[in-house]
Amino acid sequence: MDQIAPELLMALASGTAGAAGEQIWTSLRDLVTRRRPGGEPGAQSELTALAEAPGDAQRAAELAGVLAHRARQDPAFAEALAAWRQAAEALEGARTGSGEVRNVVSGGTQNTVIQARDVHGSINLGG
Repeated sequence: MDQIAPELLMALASGTAGAAGEQIWTSLRDLVTRRRPGGEPGAQSELTALAEAPGDAQRAAELAGVLAHRARQDPAFAEALAAWRQAAEALEGARTGSGEVRNVVSGGTQNTVIQARDVHGSINLGG
């Protein structure tokens, strides 16, 4: 299973995907807190850390890594996580990764042009 895009986790944790995104985030929390056979639930601390700072790309990457690791060790978790991922990626407000953005800049003279997609956090220009 490929690692879940940290940008998707950040979008869901920040609430940018609306009420449906909140439900998907809650279902991830429920999935993560299930105990593994013979083990402790994994990724709880990373999930909580991202919820506390949803714009933190490092925390999102850590959560994505822990989820992928657990999925490799637990086939039942991997199956449930794949189903969760499919639902999460289908949300309109949480799309990241592959996608299409078209920006056209024409005519006149432009001094500063910025093109971006899936920005999480601040963009500061100038001094």
